[in-house]
Amino acid sequence: MAHRARQNIEVLLERLTADGYAFHANDDEQAVVPAHVPPTATAAEHADWLANQYTEIPMTVLSWVRLVGDVWLVGTHPQWPASVSADPLVIELEGSRDPDELSIRDYFQDEWTELNDYNEEHGEADVFVLPLAPDRLHKENTSGGPPYGIALPDGCVDGLFVGETITPFVAYLNRVFETGGFPYSTGSPDEWRIKRDLARDLLPL
Repeated sequence: MAHRARQNIEVLLERLTADGYAFHANDDEQAVVPAHVPPTATAAEHADWLANQYTEIPMTVLSWVRLVGDVWLVGTHPQWPASVSADPLVIELEGSRDPDELSIRDYFQDEWTELNDYNEEHGEADVFVLPLAPDRLHKENTSGGPPYGIALPDGCVDGLFVGETITPFVAYLNRVFETGGFPYSTGSPDEWRIKRDLARDLLPL
């Protein structure tokens, strides 16, 4: 699964770059950012940290950390300006795209602690969602909802991806690759053609 996902992402990056796609941050400045940071030398150790910290974590998520890396497809296509609104693929588990920001481990732990404190205070049992990406609206720099992520703990081979809907992680990724990296429809007249060309011959996971 992870090897195929990595290959698909590399193909998408080549095609988007050839099209003149501008990868940028989801803010007013739209600074240029790397679209893919392969696993670093400490990726395996980070995967072990995740597994130890959250007791049970799906194998597909850990394999993504070890073999795929961090992906950020937010940006603008020159022939499809609404592409930034089409929910471009973002999966950031290692936090390597911007190492100067708050440590992703600190971020994950802050979210974990906040939820546990809330559950204890209010007698709730809300499920923790490990945040992997901004939601569709935040990707286009407008106010939105909570981040997309993986429900934990979960000792299954595949996990549940909590996004626009709740679906198995691999099913979500297959949907993303079937749509060339952009699973949400913007209604642009050029959208279908561009997605078709981007998705051509990508591998099912």
